[in-house]
This record gives sequence, structure tokens and C-alpha cells, in this order.
Amino acid sequence: MTHPLVTQLRFARSEFVRCLEGISDKDARKRIMPMNCISWMVGHLAAQEQYYFVFFSEGKVPHPQLNKSVGFGQPATTPPLADMWQVWNDITKATDTYLDTLTTEDLKPHLTQNTGSKENGYEAATFAGVSKKALAKGEIRSWENVGTMLLRTTYHYFFHTGEAHAVRQQLGHSDLPYFVGDMPDYLFR
Repeated sequence: MTHPLVTQLRFARSEFVRCLEGISDKDARKRIMPMNCISWMVGHLAAQEQYYFVFFSEGKVPHPQLNKSVGFGQPATTPPLADMWQVWNDITKATDTYLDTLTTEDLKPHLTQNTGSKENGYEAATFAGVSKKALAKGEIRSWENVGTMLLRTTYHYFFHTGEAHAVRQQLGHSDLPYFVGDMPDYLFR
């Protein structure tokens, strides 16, 4: 059975996707200061999931360029929306493989991963908060346990869903979906 925190994350993802239905590439790439553009938000959330749930669980970085282009603390970019959705879909599919295995006991530990292998793509991906000194040790430990990473990711989705709504309002989009939408009973267990 899927862990309830994973179910919550998937609901947050679905709200984010619902919020962005129908947006054009042109509008998704417009930056209304001081906010980032919507296409950046899509890639940014994918970068977090890649780091938390693909790198730490499997030691892989399928999209090493992602954190440099849309990561925390990096210069602002306005990437193509279709590219960011493709990356987001690739990464959420990969993370779901891991998330489907989680039990309550699996949520307690901090994860560690080897950073010494060039094969995993880690060397090319500069993750926020990871110093060269930490990389030189050859192993990195998540600063939060898996459960907290799930919660942080869920809240992060809701933050950017609200921000995307604000951007869309500023762009003059009308008839935006209600936020938060229908919540099925299965969300509460």
C-alpha cells in the first residue's frame, strides 16, 4: 500500500499540474520580477525530486544539467516549457519507482550516497548546499530524513502552485482553477 505521505505528495503534484493546464510556452517563460517564470518552477521542482528521490535512493542523476539551470541559488533562466515538462515527467516517473516502496520505517533514516563515481552524473550536477569539500569526501548524507524530505517536497509544490497562480494572475489569465481543488477522501488515512 502506498504510504500516506507519498499520496499527499502526489496530490500536491496533481494540483501543480492542474494549475498550469493550458499555459503557453510564451507565458510560461515570462518572468515577472522578482518571481521566477513558470517553466523554471517546473524544472526546479523536478530538480528537487531528482536530488531527494533519485540521487539519494539510486545514486543516479539522469538530468545533471537541471540544478545548474533551475536550481536554488542559480541565476534566473527562462527554459522552454516543453523541455521542463519532459524532464519533470522523466524524474517523477523515476521517483515514483522509489516512493512506491516506502514504509513508515523507511521514512526515519537519513540517506547516504557515494559521490565519487563520475558515472552517476553527480560530478556534473552541482546541488544546492553541497560544497566541494563534501564532494571530496566521496559520500554525502541527506541533511533530513526521508519523511521530512517528503514533507518538504509536498510543501514546496504547494508554494510554487501558489506562486504560479500569482504569475498567471499578473499575466491576465482568467478562469484559473480553484486552489486547492477537490480533495478525495483517500487522502486522509
